[in-house]
Amino acid sequence: MKEIVVIGGGWAGCAAAIAAKKAGAKVTLLERTDLLLGLGNVGGLTRNNGRYTAAEESILLGGRELFEITDRCSRHRNVDFPGHKHASIYDVNLVESEVRKKIEEMGIEVLFYTTAKNVEMENSRIKAILLDEGKKITGDAFVETTGSTGPMNNCHKYGNGCAMCILRCPTFGGRVSITEKCGIKDRMGRRKDGNYGSFSGSVKINKETLSEEIQQKLNKEGVAIIPLSPEERNTEKLNIKICQHYALDAFAENIVLLDTGHAKLMAPYYPIEKLRKIKGFERARFEDPYSGGVANSIRHLSIAPRENTMRVREVENLFVAGEKSGFYIGHTEAMVTGYLAGHNSVRYALNLPQVQLPDTLAIGDFIAYSNEKMYEPEGDKLKFTFAGSVYFERMKETKLYSIDREELFSRVEKTGLIGLYDEKLC
Repeated sequence: MKEIVVIGGGWAGCAAAIAAKKAGAKVTLLERTDLLLGLGNVGGLTRNNGRYTAAEESILLGGRELFEITDRCSRHRNVDFPGHKHASIYDVNLVESEVRKKIEEMGIEVLFYTTAKNVEMENSRIKAILLDEGKKITGDAFVETTGSTGPMNNCHKYGNGCAMCILRCPTFGGRVSITEKCGIKDRMGRRKDGNYGSFSGSVKINKETLSEEIQQKLNKEGVAIIPLSPEERNTEKLNIKICQHYALDAFAENIVLLDTGHAKLMAPYYPIEKLRKIKGFERARFEDPYSGGVANSIRHLSIAPRENTMRVREVENLFVAGEKSGFYIGHTEAMVTGYLAGHNSVRYALNLPQVQLPDTLAIGDFIAYSNEKMYEPEGDKLKFTFAGSVYFERMKETKLYSIDREELFSRVEKTGLIGLYDEKLC
């Protein structure tokens, strides 16, 4: 039996592990913290705008498990808010345990409290991953999904300091780039002003610290929009956000809250003394990051050069997914790249041709287009997501954006790839 090692237990890593297991491999998933999903524990948004298209394509390709969980855990469905339509908002307090249960049921071994520290190379292949205390783990192929946030010194260097986010680097140690340990130079993203990195785009407020009126509106409708006075507005923050699809004037002119179990405030940070002067927020307290009044995590600092099969250039048996594989934003983006990376890692181990999804699918076009554009001049300032900005505009122009399930079935059926990830290869 072929052995696949997935490094990083976020949405991309879980998708990769599931895909590799379904293909017939023995799978070990390494996670440095005590929770799966990483930033997925504080996110909550799926199916908004073109993410609906990508989710349905993935389900048809056989990558359904994680979307079934987020759908099942959704507190609200078909929600509209500025710039976004038909969103589902999952409960961040419930989703991790559901994913962990699925991973365990599938027989995927998860090693928590485990950081991949280095690699042992043999020519252009990884022979083993070196762990804590001199331990090592071998495999036929490896998938790195360590994301692009941390370690702490990066948030200090490129942001406003460690914001004490869900990734908890002070407790579990920072992210280690396996591609750089292989001798590959990672790429860093830049903001519009040329500075490196992007601030995570939202903070979480304990919903019970908000007024009864705001709580009721969130519980009933899933979204609450609170207008700001001219002196309370700050348009400069729009340029530093990773989520440029939320960098609309409406997000500077209003406080936009989404109900993820907590109240997701669509701003990278918000000074607590200013927030508490707004009616309904007098008792507001942050849930994540805890220093959300002054900072947030810094992302897009570690992107690996890769092929459109998700294989890393110059390393034969290493694949990447999620933010590690592009200037990506979002859980859907992590899942769809993870499913492909996991599936192709098994194909590599079996000496089978690797799959490159065609550009007639939104997922295939997204993976190829973003990979091309990020290396063009100023390409390191672009952000790619199915939900907005550069790529969603392309989806609409190329008519890849659709919420018609019959149309999407026909689209995937024409590629001959229905159930691709359900195929047992070994």
